[in-house]
Order: sequence, then structure tokens, then C-alpha cells
Amino acid sequence: MTLLSATNVNMPLWAIIPFVLMLLCIALGPLFFEHWWEKNRNKLLVSIILGIPVAGYLIALGLPELLAHQLIFDYLPFIILLGALFVITGGIHLKGDIQAKPWINTSFLGIGAILASIMGTTGAAMLLIRPVIRTNNARKFKVHTILFFIAIVANAGGLLTPLGDPPLFMLYLKGAEFTWFFHMLPEWAFVNAVLLLLYFIADSYYYKKEPLENIKFDKTNVEPLGLKGNINFLFLAGVVASVAFLNEHYLPIMKENRWAGFIREGSIVSMAVLSLLFTKKPIREANKFSWGPILEVAFLFFGIFITMIPALEYLKTNAHDLGINSNAQYYYATGSLSAFLDNTPTALAFHQLALGMNPGGEFISGAGYVAGVDEMILTAICLGAVLFGAMTYIGNGPNFMVKAIAEESKIKMPSFFGYMIKFSVIVLLPVYILVQLIFL
Repeated sequence: MTLLSATNVNMPLWAIIPFVLMLLCIALGPLFFEHWWEKNRNKLLVSIILGIPVAGYLIALGLPELLAHQLIFDYLPFIILLGALFVITGGIHLKGDIQAKPWINTSFLGIGAILASIMGTTGAAMLLIRPVIRTNNARKFKVHTILFFIAIVANAGGLLTPLGDPPLFMLYLKGAEFTWFFHMLPEWAFVNAVLLLLYFIADSYYYKKEPLENIKFDKTNVEPLGLKGNINFLFLAGVVASVAFLNEHYLPIMKENRWAGFIREGSIVSMAVLSLLFTKKPIREANKFSWGPILEVAFLFFGIFITMIPALEYLKTNAHDLGINSNAQYYYATGSLSAFLDNTPTALAFHQLALGMNPGGEFISGAGYVAGVDEMILTAICLGAVLFGAMTYIGNGPNFMVKAIAEESKIKMPSFFGYMIKFSVIVLLPVYILVQLIFL
């Protein structure tokens, strides 16, 4: 049982204001203060300004251990895993330019859906987005490819393991076993199969509309695919093994001594260090590797993890008053906030809400319960967080990265609201409603 689940603090509603402001900054900063917000030091400044009052308030309440637990045992493992996956996948370069036929593009996205649960949505998206863009370089109609890429590779594909998407890893840290996430294979298969089918139909339609000279150019300018930095797959396997086997289930000492949990983090860090040592510099240069994206995540989530503490405690103590108790309600509530805020803190918030619904707000173990809460409710939270992260550009970290890389390649992407109106609301939302009707 974590300290967050063991405490029972009657947190006032106003204490969540810094958390709301933090999320609003993330949502609105890129839209209204683009040039100021794009500097990572300004993101860190916002995190510090909003985080310090919350930290001081918790200390004044006599709860410094709550703050320490959140930063040391939740935030640090979260950043270590993301950082390691970022470093390792940044050392794998897929080169080449093949024909941009509909079945080839669909295959790219299908492979991405599989890789997303192995190397994370960020890793899979960063590995494949540039080859996909190069492959479709001769095509006139390619925006739809990027949109489906965001939905499949950067989001829905990461549903099967704690490595796949950050909210799943955080729920893994809360007590869900590594293999438990495999049980969402039917939902993963359904969503990705439907989206791939819709994409194939759309791409076939646009392929027929392509100017004949574009098709001829695409056929005559072919470069075979090639993979460099293969040693990083060994380090990636090391990360997967660390998360899967270095846990309380296999090492009881990690349950008895919370500091022993850093055996896992130490192993993950070692894989990242080995990647940096054994990957040739030209490979990372070909991937345009830089530390900027992971620093952005680290700075933003530093503020999120601090400011969310009062919100988590408020949800836990007031769970029965919010009227959210069915699987469908958890699914849509988690999904709605994941789409417009960020899916990681949203998943944690609703996990805490589910804990609050337990008798006495206690962490429950036993049949039918995972990570202390009802298994079906946790499934609904996972599905809502991962799938609805694709509903907007800000729902999940890789979304904006993919958009930025596409725009660097002169692909005119829809605006924030254009993305929703032209794609997510009319394509993704109906699929997600079917998920709820069939599986929840």
C-alpha cells in the first residue's frame, strides 16, 4: 500500500487550484503563448511557481512524507522509464523510401501499433514518423496518414503493457501486475483493427485521386528500408525485462522495503547508459536526437506531480459525492479529461477516485481487484486514458511531437480545433463509443 492510499486527508477544494492552473498552462500555452511556451526553462518556471505553494501547504499540514513519496516513488520512476525509452529508441534509425501504396502505409501503422506496447507510444512514434513521411513524400494527399498515425501509433497501440503509455505505467506502480494489462488484448485488437481498416479505405480513396505524375515519381524513387542501431533492441529488451520481472511479485524485498524498488530503476538507467555508450553518433544525428523533448516532459510533470497531490486527496475523500460509479462513467470521465488535459494525471486522479469508493477508502486486495480497485473500473480508466489521448493534440505527449515533425516536412496539419472537427470527433469518437458498448 502506498502512502497516498494510506493517508486520509480532508483536503479543501480550493487546494486544487494550482493543479488546474498547471493543466490550463499545458493546454493553452502552445495556443496563445507559443514562442514563450516553447522554451523549456519557462515550463520549468511555471512548474516551480505553481509547485512551491502546494509543497509549502503540505508541509504546513504536517504531510511532508506525502510530498516526498510523490516525487521519489512516483515521479522519479515515471521520468526514468520515459527517459530510458526516449534514449534507447533515439538510437534506432529506420532509413529508406518505399512506394506509398495504401497497403504499405497501412502496414507501417499496423507495425507501429505493435511496437507502441513494446517501446512506448513515444518511442514507436519517433521511430516511424520520419520513414512514413519519407515514404509519402511524393504523395499530394498525406495529412490523413499523419492523423491516423497519431491515433494508432501514438495512442491506441500502447494499450497492452505498462511500457506502452505513461498512465499505464503509473497504474503499474500503483499495484497492477505487468501481465494484467495483457487482458485488454481484445480491446486493443478491436480498436486498432477498426482504425487500420478505416485508414486503408481512406488512403485507397486518396491514392486514386493522386496526380499520375506523383504516382510515377513515387515508383521510380525507391530506397530500400534499412535499420541502424540494432544493438538498442537488446537494451530495449533489458528495459522490458526490468519492468516485467523486477517487481514485488518476483522480489519480495521490494514489498518489504520501498527503497528496494529502485533496483528496477537502476536497471532501467543502466540500459539507457549502455545505449548512449554503444550507439554511434551519426545514428542519433540521423534521428535529429536532442534532449529537448524529454526535458520538456520532465519539467512539466515535475509541476504536475506536486500540484496533483491535493486533487488526488480531494477525489479520494469526496468520491461518493461525485456520482461516478459505473464502468461507462469512469471510461467517459477519464477519457474526457484525458483528451483536454493530459492522460497520465487524469488516470491517477480517477484511480484515486476509485479508491475513495472502496469501504473506508481502503486499498483492497483479492479476486476481482487490481491496484486496490475493482478490475473492471481500472480497465475503464486505462481504456479512457489511452484511447481518448488521441482526441486532441494535447491529450498525449507524442501527439504534438508528431505534428511538429510533420509541419517541419511542409505537411499542413489541421489546427487544434480543426483536428477535432475534421478527424477525432467524426472518426475516433464513434469507434470509442463502440468500445464502451462492446467491452464495458
